Amino acid sequence: MKLGYAVGKSTSLGIRLYLVCKGMLHSPVSDYLEKIRKPVINMFRVNMGVRQGERVLVVTDYPEKEHWVSMDTLTLEDIVSRSLLARLVYEIARSGLEGVETDFLVYPLTGRHGAEPPDYVGEAMASYDVVVAITSFSLSHTNAREKATRAGARIASMPGFTIDMFMPGGPMDVDYKRVSMFSRKLAEYLEGAKTIRVVTEKGTDIVFSVEGRKWDVDDGIYDKPGLWGNLPAGEVFIAPVEGTANGKIVVEAGWYPGLKNDMAIYVKDGLVVDVKGGGSIGEKLRQLLGLDKGENSDVYKARRNIAEFGIGTNPNARRPDNILEAEKILGTVHIAIGDNKHFGGIIEADIHEDFIIPRPTVYVDDEAHSMQS
Repeated sequence: MKLGYAVGKSTSLGIRLYLVCKGMLHSPVSDYLEKIRKPVINMFRVNMGVRQGERVLVVTDYPEKEHWVSMDTLTLEDIVSRSLLARLVYEIARSGLEGVETDFLVYPLTGRHGAEPPDYVGEAMASYDVVVAITSFSLSHTNAREKATRAGARIASMPGFTIDMFMPGGPMDVDYKRVSMFSRKLAEYLEGAKTIRVVTEKGTDIVFSVEGRKWDVDDGIYDKPGLWGNLPAGEVFIAPVEGTANGKIVVEAGWYPGLKNDMAIYVKDGLVVDVKGGGSIGEKLRQLLGLDKGENSDVYKARRNIAEFGIGTNPNARRPDNILEAEKILGTVHIAIGDNKHFGGIIEADIHEDFIIPRPTVYVDDEAHSMQS
């Protein structure tokens, strides 16, 4: 907690310096804060259902010494700006939520989506009514998050969140009741489906079974104990039956952070068996999955698992190279690899990576549906 206090002591200057460098600050910090004050309070009141007498925790991650050496400047800038944004959200909540106890917790970067944070993070999350996690690496598919929601915490997992998502016309500026209604109707339609096939003109063609699995809805309304999901929200998703996926996923340039060339992911019997193209991003993925050295340990096999299929349902989500927002874009689908134990599957992995597929045709038990329509 001393670290959190130290960050807080220098926050106002740090935020001002950062915003000046980004060309975003042309007036006092107080004026800038007013632009996001209302949507932040709205998030706590509407999305999280915060009430008087409750305890709220804002969580973020930060780079340690080794990250300052190993990461490039743009990545560090993105991470630090997100940590500062989390601190802003904390300050707004602390001053704007009457009768609510609000705390702030920081912890070192885990370096991977789905990797477990230090034990004290999960313990802290489990002791609050509401947790808002504005992080650079996702806590969604972790035991820490799952234990906290089992304890009754309501959690918004917001990995990769950017300040523009709060702005008018952004993915947070949406009627979440309508998003919820549409998403639930879509889930009802899909319930009972046995097979899903995804095809695109760019070359994606993958099929898998969902028989016996439950469709989940992430609608952005987390007002009851134990509810959790992303913010911004808007998706219907499911864990495909392990060992059933076969085919190819083509991730188009611009639809994954830093991806400048198309990347093909080949799948056999539920596991990624090869990755081709994608430049440096493709090479990093091959290393992450142990394909570059032919690794076959349980850790690498779990990472290669086809873990999730999802459909975006947020009409205000637009940005393709931010995974948190892109997977919510209406008219897209996404397929994830790695962990699915935390939402209906049986594979526990130390990663969960999503890949967005724009303009797909989705076959539900051989019935074709164009996502564009």
